[in-house]
Amino acid sequence: MLEVHDAVVRYGAITALHGISFEVAQGEIVALLGANGAGKTTTLRMLSGLHSPQSGQIIFEGQDVTTTKAHQFTSLGIGHVPEGRRIFPQMTVEENLEMGAFGRRGSYSDDMERMYQTFPILKERRKLIGGNLSGGEQQMLAIGRALMGQPRLLLLDEPSMGLAPMIVETIFRIIGEIRDSGTTVLVVEQNAAQALRLADRGYVMENGRIVFGDSASNLLTDARVRAVYLGESADS
Repeated sequence: MLEVHDAVVRYGAITALHGISFEVAQGEIVALLGANGAGKTTTLRMLSGLHSPQSGQIIFEGQDVTTTKAHQFTSLGIGHVPEGRRIFPQMTVEENLEMGAFGRRGSYSDDMERMYQTFPILKERRKLIGGNLSGGEQQMLAIGRALMGQPRLLLLDEPSMGLAPMIVETIFRIIGEIRDSGTTVLVVEQNAAQALRLADRGYVMENGRIVFGDSASNLLTDARVRAVYLGESADS
C-alpha cells in the first residue's frame, strides 16, 4: 500500500531524515519505534504532506505522491492523527467529527453513527466543547475525526501519550478494531511493548535513520529492542 524510498527531509541546515526506506502492506498495523528526536513524527508529517522530502519518493497505492500538497492527502485516502491530538478545542464533539468529513460529497450520517458506536463516550459528549474533554476522550475524538475522512491508511502519532493505563488499553483495542474493519495503520508509539503486541511488523528509528525492521514478534524478543525500548537487560 505504501512505499517510501530514500526519503530525505531537512529543516534548513539540519537533516531530520537521512534517506529512509520502508513499506506498509494493506491490512497491516506497522509500528514505528524510536526515542524522542529519532524522526518518527517527521516521517508521519512527510506522509501527510506537512513536510516535503528534499529527495526520495513516496508511493501510495501505486501512485507517486511525493509532491502532493497536505490538503490533498485526505482525498487520496490517508488520515493523520497528530501528536497531541490537535482537536478544535472551541468546537463541539459533533462539530469536530463533521470537520473530519470536510470535502466529502453526500451524506456522512452513517459514518457519524459508526463513530458513536466505536466511541460511545463521544455520543454522550457530542454537544460538549472539545476542549472540555479528558485527554483520553480527546484522543478518541482525534481518531474519530480522522476516520470521518474514510482513510484507507491511518497515521497515528503517539496515541497513548499522557493517558492512564486503562485508557491506553481501550485506545489500543480500538486501533485493532480499526485494522479489522479494513483500515491499514502506521503507528508511532513510545510504548514499544504495547505497540508491538498489537502490530504485525515494526521498524526502529535512530537519528533520522531506520536501523532495522522485523516482524513484531521478533522485535519483542530482540535483545536490542528489549534493552533500549522495553527497559530489560539483554540477558533477562
